[in-house]
Amino acid sequence: MIPKFDPRGNLPPGIHWATWKEISVRFGTTAWRRQLLAGLLVALQSLKRAGCQTVYLDGSFVTDKPIPKDFDACWDPVGVDPTALDPVLLDIGDGRLTQKARFLGELLPAKIRIGSDDLDFFYFFQTDKDTGCGKGIIALDLGGVV
Repeated sequence: MIPKFDPRGNLPPGIHWATWKEISVRFGTTAWRRQLLAGLLVALQSLKRAGCQTVYLDGSFVTDKPIPKDFDACWDPVGVDPTALDPVLLDIGDGRLTQKARFLGELLPAKIRIGSDDLDFFYFFQTDKDTGCGKGIIALDLGGVV
């Protein structure tokens, strides 16, 4: 179950497991949000075919913002055959413009280290960039994604 938002509009700190149906119902509340979900689903299907088991959702999409810019996600690379992935999912350069064009959001391997803090995306996503406080992310088991 996806918890209620905190006063800042974020999910409470932690990893909140949800099914695709729960994510679609909770975050697919507008036409734009449903478009983002459709793009995300295409990416998730490619990840699943390549052996990915878990994806973590973040960004304005999993907040109370009525019009999120896009979605952000990172995926667990354990067991993934990169040759079976849509090549766009491996193109993380140039601001991930090709990913944004194809999927309407960004999906990065969870274990890529970023910035001077030496954090990977899995941990980076769990920090509110404005306050530095912890915030929640959604975890999705791709076994239930069609």
